[in-house]
Amino acid sequence: MRIMHSHWLFGLLSTSTGILGTPLVYDTTTGERDTTFIVKHSWSGTPKGWRLHSEPTSDHMLKFHIGLKQGGIDEVIRHLYEVSDPAHIRYGQHLSKEEVDELISPTEETTATVSEWLQSHGIHYSDCYASSAGDWLQLTVPISKAETMFNTQYHIFQHEKTGEYTLRSLNWSLPSYVHSHIDVAAPTTSFTRTRSMKKTSFLDPHVPMIDDLSGGLSTSCSTSVTPSCLRTLYNTANYTPTATNVNQIGIAGYLEEFANFADLKTFMQKFRSDAVNANFTVTLINGGANNQAQPGIEANLDTQYAGAMTFPTPNIYYSTGGSPPFIPDDNTPTNTNEPYLDWLNFISNQTTIPQTFSTSYGDDEQTVPEDFAVRVCNGFAQLGVMGSSVLFSSGDDGVGAGECLANDGSDTIRFQPNFPASCPYVTTVGATVKTNPEQATSFSGGGFSNYFAQPSYQASAVLAFLTELGTTNQGLFNASSRAYPDVAAQGQSFQVVIGGATGSVSGTSASCPTFAGVITLLNDFRLSNNKPSLGFLNPLIYANPSAFNDITKGNNQGCGTNGFSAGIGWDPVTGLGTPDFLKLQTLLG
Repeated sequence: MRIMHSHWLFGLLSTSTGILGTPLVYDTTTGERDTTFIVKHSWSGTPKGWRLHSEPTSDHMLKFHIGLKQGGIDEVIRHLYEVSDPAHIRYGQHLSKEEVDELISPTEETTATVSEWLQSHGIHYSDCYASSAGDWLQLTVPISKAETMFNTQYHIFQHEKTGEYTLRSLNWSLPSYVHSHIDVAAPTTSFTRTRSMKKTSFLDPHVPMIDDLSGGLSTSCSTSVTPSCLRTLYNTANYTPTATNVNQIGIAGYLEEFANFADLKTFMQKFRSDAVNANFTVTLINGGANNQAQPGIEANLDTQYAGAMTFPTPNIYYSTGGSPPFIPDDNTPTNTNEPYLDWLNFISNQTTIPQTFSTSYGDDEQTVPEDFAVRVCNGFAQLGVMGSSVLFSSGDDGVGAGECLANDGSDTIRFQPNFPASCPYVTTVGATVKTNPEQATSFSGGGFSNYFAQPSYQASAVLAFLTELGTTNQGLFNASSRAYPDVAAQGQSFQVVIGGATGSVSGTSASCPTFAGVITLLNDFRLSNNKPSLGFLNPLIYANPSAFNDITKGNNQGCGTNGFSAGIGWDPVTGLGTPDFLKLQTLLG
């Protein structure tokens, strides 16, 4: 048995024989552990967009996530592709949480070695929390101890544009004997800011506001977007969910963004009067809050449109803490700003989770160390193999914002992909605008990862695009890697209620919950017919491009270029296009 449960993980330690009698491996020459430090990750200098601000006090407390090497993540990925492929005999046969835990549980050697390393620093079981699979540990230590454990030095950095602070190191290392047993430790060298993917500000004066409460709303999304026009545009208006006792949609919230109950009621009164009793529940993670006095633009956008698209399906808003700003002169609170890890660890430890997740946050892929990105991406794969569809906004900077200089010290100009949008185990949503026909927005994030290989499910679609592209943008992107977005939805001039007032918000932040709403209805259709939820979507959608409205106009400029252009078939601006619920429903019937 390989599952290591948190309540006994360290209780089975012995001073010389390890766990479950597994002997600890020593250097055969010296008979002692080789404690030479080997670098896990380092930056060549302070990452682009950040500057060194000051030094923290040595007793400042840090909460760490330590990711032990998973025993069978390759098996998880194999299962993921089999149960997500509509042509495979195992399609829809998702794994249980217990089965996933069994696969990813670290080997006994890994657990014993990491435990010995922690003990060498005076850290015992009572100092740690372990995930149900034993592949993640959480512990809180002062900076002085962290610097010793990881052979590094922590600094306070300030973001040059936003002014926010973060506490990070420019490198971290591990002793050679434990080096291969730990994938990641955080916070260390990840400089991601977990940005909200909303392009324009609340109360955009250039977009007409809709204040008519009579219910006579336009079904066209050509000027201002409302639930009425979205439900008409994507053919969901006549579908009524019935599997509401089992089906759920989850909205991931970060950065102290609070969803407001009163604003939701006002929104529904104005834009979907039959759903005036719609509501959502709030789950707090890692010190997340639910401050009803501070309604957030992002949080309200997500909950209002997810709710309007899926009513009366239960909606859960996950308010995850661990966010900036870090206060440089505050010596006592912990600081992590690793919200994806907090959210993933919480969700993966639940026995029941929503069948659909929508997340409208991300950052430049290059700000995230590759090993960290891979581990987080694998976490999303675990949700997919358990039957959940995980959707992310593609980003609001086209092919990249600013000068688009590489963060590896070379200062090479290249397109800047977003993460987690670039993860091959999530479904990434770009943005459209106008109707008859829809076309790509100029800000719709899209491109090619610099970390992740191109998955087989999209190989032929991407090849067709690249063949048509020719030498355009040559050298600015990695044509052999994971390409995104996968799909798209409206993303401009969404009517949102904030603090009782109606304003206009644009961005792939709006596109993601809209598309996720359509998927939630499809899951309802499946579940109400005693079929399993969809789970990981990408193999299904790439095998059925005709179920989407192909977008052939527009481009996603950035990095001083016109970016990529939308065209026939898949493209890195709008993916396969926008959803047609009726076609997808027929496909899944």
